[in-house]
Amino acid sequence: MPSALPAEPDPAPAPAPARHGLRRRSLLALASGLALAACGSNGSDGPARAGGPGSADGGTRTVRHARGESTVPGRAARVVVLDTDALDSAVTLGVTPVGATVVAEGAPLSGYLPAARLAGTRTVGTIGQPDLEAVAALRPDLILSNQVRDDKRYDELSKIAPTVLTRTTGPAWKENVRLHAEALGREGEAAAAEAAYRARAAELVAALGGPQKAAATRVELARFLAGAPTRLYLNDTFAGSVFKDLGLGRPANQDKAGFSIEISPEQVDQAAADVIFYSVYGDPARSDQKKIMAGPLWRNLDAVRGGRVFAVDDGLWMLGIGYTGAGLVLDQIRRDLVG
Repeated sequence: MPSALPAEPDPAPAPAPARHGLRRRSLLALASGLALAACGSNGSDGPARAGGPGSADGGTRTVRHARGESTVPGRAARVVVLDTDALDSAVTLGVTPVGATVVAEGAPLSGYLPAARLAGTRTVGTIGQPDLEAVAALRPDLILSNQVRDDKRYDELSKIAPTVLTRTTGPAWKENVRLHAEALGREGEAAAAEAAYRARAAELVAALGGPQKAAATRVELARFLAGAPTRLYLNDTFAGSVFKDLGLGRPANQDKAGFSIEISPEQVDQAAADVIFYSVYGDPARSDQKKIMAGPLWRNLDAVRGGRVFAVDDGLWMLGIGYTGAGLVLDQIRRDLVG
């Protein structure tokens, strides 16, 4: 599998370019054909689809987002999502996308999401390198992505369908879900998902012994990467936001703004914590996992001596950026820390 794709965004190498290059002329011809087939122009962000296949109520709405305003169907039905956070949002809010990108060529869609909810979803390239011809061929009525991945191709995407971009992913995921919900016409579903998440978080805090005990427990997420230094994730991350929602304590060197810090096997003392969650990306043999975990510095950490080191699903903790993913992260924290 190619090197880790930016999750929120994670500053690791992006996957290799797709084997089949996009021919701009054929794409524009296809997009123009779709526009002519629609019911006129929306004057803002792509072909209007009022009364079309994706507008269940026949109306439209204007949505403000990171690139301005877009006129979208009142309740979009043929949705293409170009990052994992938008995929989580769609599924959480009751929409099965007609198309979605994957983290690497040949990779499956997010494995933590119910397979039945993704039945019929077509792959349209990789995150950050969508196949625009494949997107256009699905005749979407809405495209969801973010500026980190697709800002440079926003104009091309907008010729295919109204396109709504969030600014980024990661710690802003709750705000992004609200924007996705507005674009999808599913604000009620989003409010219900948020309420359910907050209730589960409150229940977990109580199970941990209450806010004071949770705050006194220093937790961290470490990630071993094939061909790259080990990372300890800071507050401006998806996992960091979940820890914050639970009021969990953080090691002093990680309780700060930012994405991550990198450590070598000689710097394992920087991973000191009461609880260590860790994941592995790529071939473990090409990471520092074995060298670190076999070393005396690791064995001397409080979390290791206390038996509070837990392996987690990298695909979920790094890419499950949404209420479905966050709920599963809460479930794993409960299993590991409460039992």
